[in-house]
Amino acid sequence: MRSQHSTVIRTAILMLGAGLSACGVWSALPGYAAQADAAKRHLEQGAALYRQGDYDGALPALSKAVELNPKSAEAHHLLGMAYFHGRKQPAEAIEHVTKAVQLNPGLTRAQYDLGVIYSSQGRYAEAEQALRRAVQLAPKEPEPRYALAKVYERSQATDKAIQTYLDLLASHPAHTEALYSLGQLYDTQGDRRLAHDTLTKLTSVKANHADAWYLLGKIAQTENRLDEASEAYRMAILARPDLVDAHYNLAFIYRSVGKQQEAAKQFREAIRLKPQYAEAHLNLGLVYTELGRLDEAEDEFEAAITANPALAEAYYNYGLFLELQRKDSARALAHYRKFLELGGKDERVERIVGRGAK
Repeated sequence: MRSQHSTVIRTAILMLGAGLSACGVWSALPGYAAQADAAKRHLEQGAALYRQGDYDGALPALSKAVELNPKSAEAHHLLGMAYFHGRKQPAEAIEHVTKAVQLNPGLTRAQYDLGVIYSSQGRYAEAEQALRRAVQLAPKEPEPRYALAKVYERSQATDKAIQTYLDLLASHPAHTEALYSLGQLYDTQGDRRLAHDTLTKLTSVKANHADAWYLLGKIAQTENRLDEASEAYRMAILARPDLVDAHYNLAFIYRSVGKQQEAAKQFREAIRLKPQYAEAHLNLGLVYTELGRLDEAEDEFEAAITANPALAEAYYNYGLFLELQRKDSARALAHYRKFLELGGKDERVERIVGRGAK
């Protein structure tokens, strides 16, 4: 009996030395095969539920898999991610995903997910460490490098973020998220030329990228290239008709170049999409004034003030409307006073209010 027991132990040691899994050891020892099979079944059940997005359903199965086989890196990884996505418990998620990478440092997805979890908690140094390991393990995969660039961006390591985006784009030149993020970053840094070039490349890769067209419109509008800006905003709207600020900015350009009917149409669409858009109501009121539609203009000025009672410019323009269009000096004076109370500055208005106070 003693000899048989020693033989079993020697067999297990030899198998461990050969690098076989814990499941393999279990299957070689009396009574452990059933436990290994049960752990595998729970892992497969939990993994299937996890893939379906049923994180709460996956948790008990994955917890049982970890209990039965505490050395399963895959079970710890999925359990951690179920805690993260399902229960919104990052501490438990970090504990299990960290255990997974300790058990299997070459598990790229676990390294990546650990970095993502740390980043979501603002723990950027730890996120960088995990994601750099993921990049080293899978240098040709775009996801870890993109996530690493985002970590650098959020931690305001701008130069590192730009270089990481460029490294990613060197191997994946059509990576739309990296192109857009890099374009945004260039724009934020004030390098409009590089932003424009990067975003233009993005729209050549993905012609219906609404955000890229919108940012191209803003860049062109800032540089007073209004025809180019208008075209970019139209492309943004074509790609995403509910992009409110594209309608607003396009309307603003139309108004500035005297296309009042087109401006009114775009301001109305912005208001339809965002009824409490005070600035759109204000500008539509100005357009209606230009078109001689005075009752509608007054409605829009009042709507602007209702939507944002602290919008000083609304009181100024409504006061001007009342003074010049309605010849109602008393109401105009009241709106001018409110404009000044809100911090507005205008020498003419200050003189009018000063005279009214005497």
